Amino acid sequence: MGELSLQDAIQQFLRQSRLKGSIQALQIEDVWEQIMGKTIARYTDKIQIINQTLFISSTVAPLKNELHYQKAKIIERVNEALGDIVVNEVVIK
Repeated sequence: MGELSLQDAIQQFLRQSRLKGSIQALQIEDVWEQIMGKTIARYTDKIQIINQTLFISSTVAPLKNELHYQKAKIIERVNEALGDIVVNEVVIK
């Protein structure tokens, strides 16, 4: 068996584990500002991934409207940032 770095071993474990989705769901909070920018991150109250659906909560009506138009782009950016197809749908509340 070949040698693996710790990072490669962890990534291999996560690919085969049921924990993968949960860990990626937690990562979204860490990368949300990088993906969407400081202004949008500041006015989104809660973001979470449940069963490949990204839930975004905001009390700012114009932002919610804009996010509705950006759903495809959000899915693309989130999946790119997390390095896998993690999100297939976006729900804005």
